[in-house]
Amino acid sequence: MAQSGDFGFGTQIRKSPFFDATVRWGAEAFSVYNHMYIPRDFGDPEQNFWNLVNDAILCDVAVERQVEITGPDAAEFTQMLTPRDLSKMAVGQCKYILVTNAEGGILNDPILLRLADNHFWMSLADSDILLWAQGVALHSGMDVTIREPDVSPLQLQGPKSGEVMQALFGETIMDLRYYWLREVELDGIPLVVSRTGWSSELGYELYLRDGSRGDELWEKIMAAGEPFGLKPGHTSTIRRIEGGMLSYRADADIDTNPYELGLDRLVNLDMEAAFIGKDALRRIRQEGVSRKQVGLIIDGPPLKGPNTTFWPVNMDEAAIGKVTSAIYSPRLEQNIALAMVSADHAVAGTETEVVTGSGPTRATIVERPFYDPKKTLAAV
Repeated sequence: MAQSGDFGFGTQIRKSPFFDATVRWGAEAFSVYNHMYIPRDFGDPEQNFWNLVNDAILCDVAVERQVEITGPDAAEFTQMLTPRDLSKMAVGQCKYILVTNAEGGILNDPILLRLADNHFWMSLADSDILLWAQGVALHSGMDVTIREPDVSPLQLQGPKSGEVMQALFGETIMDLRYYWLREVELDGIPLVVSRTGWSSELGYELYLRDGSRGDELWEKIMAAGEPFGLKPGHTSTIRRIEGGMLSYRADADIDTNPYELGLDRLVNLDMEAAFIGKDALRRIRQEGVSRKQVGLIIDGPPLKGPNTTFWPVNMDEAAIGKVTSAIYSPRLEQNIALAMVSADHAVAGTETEVVTGSGPTRATIVERPFYDPKKTLAAV
């Protein structure tokens, strides 16, 4: 069995409160996300996928570091960071948002949680929004405090996650609605629980509010989940690409805008609030975009793993874009991918060529997501 000391990125990379537990439960490899260790390997990634879609998995996602916004002007300040209209966001509600810069570029796509009228958390993807928010606050003239709290999330995901939650918290937890949160305790361990997750499956996130109790929390969840087939796991590249879910720095970055991704629903240019990037996004909407995200079915034998470089997408020997995320789906029995291509070619049914690590391969543009497009599984 691997020991916690076997993994070494140096002391500048932070370990989560669940790190030792994940190693004890079979984590074999880690990568770095938001300057933290994240488990990436509990054995066969396809088995991890089947564990997720058939039963349930528990994932250490403490790398989703929290930016906490409090103070008398917290609501106004939070709205300034995002083009999504938050005016009707209730206390106890969560929303998927984009954080944009002055050019309309996406800096992050976090989940926003509203714990009180003037108390918000942004649960981050992989970029340093704490520094951005503190810099914006410094020049905003608003009365806010921006900090990183002692909060570390776990993801409990899969069709049996509700049964595990019921075993942990009782029947009333089943009243928790999709994209809502609740403050709870588990044997004195302080938590925020939300019906969210990066899997497109039924799932929950448990935000630990006391890092000293991470090992204890992990073991309690695994013990409660044993009768339901709960397994330790990692976020599934297969399932998230099936669901068309973005991976920041892969499928979007600072030079990507919401309209290229088809995320118009997350932009409200008609609200009175002045958010960062409003003028740029208004101009982009008016002028249109030169590229769009599409799905791809890639011919050939099953991919051995996810792409580690951006594969060129060509047509008639001319480059029209790039594959950002690709994987083999054992459920769909196809190589599936997300790609950014010229808007002129972003039409379902268009045949293209993808230059994979093994050479040129035929591919076809398709609609995405590839599976459960209405997210009925996650919203059960």
